[in-house]
Amino acid sequence: MARERLTPGPEHPITVAPADGRVVVRAGDAVVADSVTALILREAHYPPVVYLPLSDVDSSMLRESATTTYCPFKGEANYYDLVVDGGVLPDALWVYRDPYDAVATIGGHVAFYPDRVQIETGVARVG
Repeated sequence: MARERLTPGPEHPITVAPADGRVVVRAGDAVVADSVTALILREAHYPPVVYLPLSDVDSSMLRESATTTYCPFKGEANYYDLVVDGGVLPDALWVYRDPYDAVATIGGHVAFYPDRVQIETGVARVG
């Protein structure tokens, strides 16, 4: 069965823009990611989402999850568990490995659930 594929527009806008300054992601005291090239995705009425280059994430803390989800505007998302201090935060972050054209710039970037980690940008904290 083919999945529904939608294009952002006035009824459901999506924008992607560079984040202002540095973004640091922490799980407790551990720095999980540190980036000066993060992106902010704004979609319709949802809260903004910070996307960081996967290369700016400490890969020793990542474990691929079997979880996937689908967004008709962005494509299929694959998830990672975050392994920190002997504990596991399941499905704490996701990546669109092959995002749809309208959001192609988030390819190779990951986003974290802000209720599972602390996301700090320049002077403001997100989440």
